[in-house]
Amino acid sequence: MSEGIFWLASYPKSGNTWTRAFIANIRREEPEEEVDINALHTGAIASCRGWIDEVLGFDSADLSHDEVDLLRPAIYRWHAQQADDGGYHKVHDAYTLLPNGEALIPADATAGALYIMRNPLDVAISFAHHSNCSIDQSIENMGRPDFFFCGNTRRMTNQLRQKLLSWSAHVESWANAEKIEKLIVRYEDMRNDSLTTFTRICRFLNLPADEHSVQTALDKCAFDKLKQQEQEKGFSEKAPHHESFFRKGKVGDWQDTLTPEQIERVVADHHKVMQRFGYLDATGQPVTALPLDQLV
Repeated sequence: MSEGIFWLASYPKSGNTWTRAFIANIRREEPEEEVDINALHTGAIASCRGWIDEVLGFDSADLSHDEVDLLRPAIYRWHAQQADDGGYHKVHDAYTLLPNGEALIPADATAGALYIMRNPLDVAISFAHHSNCSIDQSIENMGRPDFFFCGNTRRMTNQLRQKLLSWSAHVESWANAEKIEKLIVRYEDMRNDSLTTFTRICRFLNLPADEHSVQTALDKCAFDKLKQQEQEKGFSEKAPHHESFFRKGKVGDWQDTLTPEQIERVVADHHKVMQRFGYLDATGQPVTALPLDQLV
């Protein structure tokens, strides 16, 4: 029996794919070459319909979204019990409780949860690109307490419904989850202090954490290399109507891209959580990210 699943949890466009590329590279037996972005193989996303159907043995499309959700905890338990390695599985769902009181992501199938957070001012831009919508629409979606992915009832997608909630509620759902071991990291620290931050990640995820291994893996999954791979061979996780999956990966893009009105709206929607995690200064003004030692 494995020790459980490591969940790589995040609101969309917060650095999850980069993290998976890093994990794939640090686990690679031949570290001299970077891993193909179309063969990361860290583990299926928690909402992958194919993974769920394979375990169920029947087509989940015959069930309602709510019925599938009630089965998901048992599926994750089964995987944790059967697999020699629980894997590192991406999850965009908020950490929610089902109507029966059970957590969608069960603690007894979980080795730990790495929560990757990004300044919502930057998320709004990247999420707009990902969703093929305006930045204003992206900001509105991030503020909706009932926002979800793949919840259409008229056609089937390869992903199950994922309840994201608002950006703030998503962050707090994972940050405040009491029954699971978790590590919260900020995208800005992953970019600006990569070696230190990814070393912490490796220690939490039971991966090699020596400086050489971490730095080698970081070099192999540098953003420009991931972007170049996509340009040369495409990326299977890119939506068909998108020009590219990897856009800029820039910290602080909001300072050059968002209007004052858009910045004000994001801050108004998410002030409490932005303050908690260092995206507002002591006067309530937005910043890229305060140093960790200045967080309360």
